[in-house]
Amino acid sequence: MTIKELQKKLAVTMRHWQKIENSATVSTGYVMEKTENPIIRLVMEIIQRDSQMHYLVQQWIADSVESKTVSLTPDELKKVWDLLERHIKIEEEMVELVKDALASLEGKKMYIQEYLLKYLQEDEIKHTNLLKALEGLKKGMMP
Repeated sequence: MTIKELQKKLAVTMRHWQKIENSATVSTGYVMEKTENPIIRLVMEIIQRDSQMHYLVQQWIADSVESKTVSLTPDELKKVWDLLERHIKIEEEMVELVKDALASLEGKKMYIQEYLLKYLQEDEIKHTNLLKALEGLKKGMMP
């Protein structure tokens, strides 16, 4: 498969995926309409916002192979690298806070709070990993 064919296939996949994300957004809205339960509503809002962000990322990917040239230079990364490293430390601090909070709930039968704290833990770890992956890009660009 040529690069051009691969780019076209990737764009088609992203457009299809966007339709599914739209369905997920609508579906979460239906669930929220049918319940007054604050936990279920919160979970649906989280999923809805994630789906909206996924849609934007998919759009960005499709655009990047169809029309917009995308680049990230070592100088651009270097310019903000200290700030990114500081932000990684902030994310890691939040991971530690949620670990401590989860440990304090152990055996206390606070299932809903534990459920939501585990969500926050996963999200903060995701943020940390997303930022650390930029370092991989940086290493790949620099000799």
